[in-house]
Amino acid sequence: MQSSDRIILDPKQFELTIKRLSHQLIENYGDFKDTVIIGLQPRGYFLAERIHQELIKIDTQLDIKLGSLDVTFYRDDFRRQDTPIIPNKTEINFIIEDKKVILIDDVLFTGRTIRSGLDAMLAFGRPKTVELLVLINRRYKRDLPIQADYIGKNVHSIVSERVKVNWKNIDKEDKVILYTPE
Repeated sequence: MQSSDRIILDPKQFELTIKRLSHQLIENYGDFKDTVIIGLQPRGYFLAERIHQELIKIDTQLDIKLGSLDVTFYRDDFRRQDTPIIPNKTEINFIIEDKKVILIDDVLFTGRTIRSGLDAMLAFGRPKTVELLVLINRRYKRDLPIQADYIGKNVHSIVSERVKVNWKNIDKEDKVILYTPE
């Protein structure tokens, strides 16, 4: 970590944010009847898994379907990449037709990944509703009119800054950092 880097969520805040988002979902969805959770690969799925685990911890009676969705070939910039893109795994082993879908990603910035996720999701059916949950909402630079229904933390950043979400199971510690690439 460089001196100009700023920790947006430390491990304790990270954990509390996951708990708060989970409780908000329980308030709005109750028993989660006809509701599914889909995490956008790769890092949105990490958040979806954590939210799913927390929901089950809060209420062991819940039976919530969890899936992962890769948006690689639905991105509008996928052919503009210099290096070949390696897609992640999509795993949706349930029907989303006429279901309430909670779409999850780690960071919302321009809205392009979410738009890709909506397009990719339609290949699996037409949901009744779709709500968006994000850990970090980077404000002020939307390319598309997309907003999250559930937000862990709003971050005011400039275009040259980046947000890095670290996950305990991969990066050894849960935390979110705002940094400027060199």
